[in-house]
Amino acid sequence: MNKLRLFRLAWPIFVETMLFMLLGFVDVFVLSRYDDLAASSVNTANQAVSIITIVFTVISGASAVLISQYLGAKKRENASRIAALSITFNFILGLIASIIILVFSKNILYFIGARGKVLEFSSVYLSVVGGFLFLQSTLSSMSVIVRNHGLTKISMYVTVGMNLINTGLDIVFVLGLFGFPKLGVVGVAVATTFSRITGTAVLAFFLFKRVEKLSVFKLLKPFPFSDVKDMIKIGVPAALETFLYNLSQLVITSIVLNYLTEAELITKTYVNNITMFFYVFSVSIGQASQIITGHLVGAKETDEAFKRGVKSYHYALAIMLAISLLGVLFRHQLLGIFTQDSQVIALGANILLINLFLEFGRTTNLVLIACLRGAGDVFYPTGCAIFSMWVISVLGSYLLAVVLGMGIYGLWIAIAADECFRGIMMIIRWRGGKWKTKRVVTDN
Repeated sequence: MNKLRLFRLAWPIFVETMLFMLLGFVDVFVLSRYDDLAASSVNTANQAVSIITIVFTVISGASAVLISQYLGAKKRENASRIAALSITFNFILGLIASIIILVFSKNILYFIGARGKVLEFSSVYLSVVGGFLFLQSTLSSMSVIVRNHGLTKISMYVTVGMNLINTGLDIVFVLGLFGFPKLGVVGVAVATTFSRITGTAVLAFFLFKRVEKLSVFKLLKPFPFSDVKDMIKIGVPAALETFLYNLSQLVITSIVLNYLTEAELITKTYVNNITMFFYVFSVSIGQASQIITGHLVGAKETDEAFKRGVKSYHYALAIMLAISLLGVLFRHQLLGIFTQDSQVIALGANILLINLFLEFGRTTNLVLIACLRGAGDVFYPTGCAIFSMWVISVLGSYLLAVVLGMGIYGLWIAIAADECFRGIMMIIRWRGGKWKTKRVVTDN
């Protein structure tokens, strides 16, 4: 178990996660040179995609816990059976989601408040990218499998390739280089989709060459209904928490679209794209910690899991603080990357100051919730999320931003309060130790 070192697992996940986020960042950045509203529209469309793809996390999230615990308990065939089940289910669910988006893309975007040019731009993007969501769902399952076998570098290399392809095609298609017409949002959508096609194919090759064999799907006969039950028991609560978060963000986006100014909408888009680099370290440390916790809990080494979780959390806090302070120091320059609008820069600069408090809570949640999931403790974080996200974040955003007229400032204060409240609750849970009784795999 000592072979699973935090930073050995975390740094490839960090690079992969940062580059995966960079896919969206590059889309917004290139489109900001084309049309500010086009950039905001892609951000709006991606939030709609996030809601729909939550169903994939039921499978991939549960398989991450089960695979790591089975490997920790030295039950290799069980882990392989979960891998086959995960890929199969997510591919089928991805096809269903792709069809839904192709048919209802405009209805979905209209429902969340997109109108006019925002609706026009975002519906085009959503139709193209959403139509190939089965690639994202399959890629998600395969990444989980290779990561939980400790091979985090493989998915990192694939993501590097995807970013190079996406960035190159974005620049060519959106800006109209080398004789291509300026395709705008369509160009971004095509670039993103082509990069995912390539990434899925390459990762599948490595998965079935280094980790599993294609014959692994034979383990699904007879069909493992008990594994499906375990995946639902773990995956649904974990996915519900993610779903609630994304849905709350979607409602908040709807508040922005319906009640706040165009400048505040653009500010929110650009600040979100800056701050995602503040917490990418916490995401990678959290995911590495989940793998380690799962292996340790599977091996019944819960005291060691506790110590490793606390250490991971402290590392994440230190890194987050350093990056966030740098972001605050250079906040005007960072916003200047996207726009020269003085109003947007002024709003964004103030929001980045408030965001410092938000990051403390977010880092706590990203790391400790991941540790709890690795241990199989999925109901507690979801219960906290139901209350906090909707009462503190969503209701608080409406009251502060709209009723009290605080605008985007009220929005950020409410979101920060939600993250901090849940963070405190996660610290209490991890130190309380009830998660030690949540081991999923049995000794039979």
